[in-house]
Amino acid sequence: MSAAADEPSAAQHAVPRRCGPAAVLDVEALAPWLGEQLQGEVRLAPPRRLSGGAVQENWALDVEVRDGPHAGAHALVLRADAPSAIAASLSRGEEFAVLQAAQLAGVTVPEPIAVCEDAALLGRPFYLMRRVAGSAAGHRLVRDAAIDGEALAARLGVELARLHALRAPIPGLEFLPEPDLAPAAFRVHTYRGYLDALARPRPALEWALRWLERFAPADDTLVLCHGDYRTGNYMVDGGRLTGILDWEFAAWSHPDEDLGWFCARCWRFGRDDREAGGIAPRKAFYRGYESVCGRTVQREAIAYWEVMATVRWAVLALQQGERHCSGEQRSLELALTGRMVPELELDLLEQIERILGVAA
Repeated sequence: MSAAADEPSAAQHAVPRRCGPAAVLDVEALAPWLGEQLQGEVRLAPPRRLSGGAVQENWALDVEVRDGPHAGAHALVLRADAPSAIAASLSRGEEFAVLQAAQLAGVTVPEPIAVCEDAALLGRPFYLMRRVAGSAAGHRLVRDAAIDGEALAARLGVELARLHALRAPIPGLEFLPEPDLAPAAFRVHTYRGYLDALARPRPALEWALRWLERFAPADDTLVLCHGDYRTGNYMVDGGRLTGILDWEFAAWSHPDEDLGWFCARCWRFGRDDREAGGIAPRKAFYRGYESVCGRTVQREAIAYWEVMATVRWAVLALQQGERHCSGEQRSLELALTGRMVPELELDLLEQIERILGVAA
């Protein structure tokens, strides 16, 4: 398997940007560049397109370096923009820089190898990372009896806390803007703008956004957030975590945003009895997180961010469906994603009702 997830990555909600077609990689152009990066003569097997990657393309590269300091076999992944990428996604050079920062913070990630921001080489920028073993298929992971779900959830909590220890300014991450509002208010403003840009009104989503606006926490704590930290974006091999994937939506935000995204019902893959990513009770995830971050996770605060997560995914699903219906990108996957919205809207109403019931 590869460092690329088997599940499509959830994206930020913005108008997609078009990229050139990429059915194959130009091996003749890639091999000399690889030789320069790995400091030796290379032999490159035909690249293999990996599954998943609705926002980015991931290619498996098997490279043999015949001489020099890195002589030997190397299993790599090349990551580049897909033909229809998302404008809010970081560039590949920016994502590479975030991956480097996460690795330095002690987060378990595929080793970043090299980046090429010259689109002339392959038609678009790309970067290379070490290929890690395992699977990221969420619908399989949540039903794998061989996985100790509580241990895995605790480990994922530890990994997230290591990431959240990073605060601005971080050398090399100057391209990440700091929001000019408190994180919750900033997200509400952003998602309302995306929703307003769509042709048809969605009263349930508008009502949920208004609720989020009314009860937005004023806490302006900012940490480096993954932005898509969920089951489906980490690799597991033999029950062991081997890598956190898909960093293209990293941003400065409140740490509870990542916690809420991981626990949101929409990312449990049908295992609603396991609130932490479909793999364990949330207390296991929180326990791992708290053991490193030094603060107590507040359940009511995470409930707010779970509502935010559902709104975010619903808006994205609307945008994905519109990409198909408009003819911009005909895709059964996009069409089916758009059909998820009514279920997400019902989930939102039930979530807020539960919160209000507890508050009462």
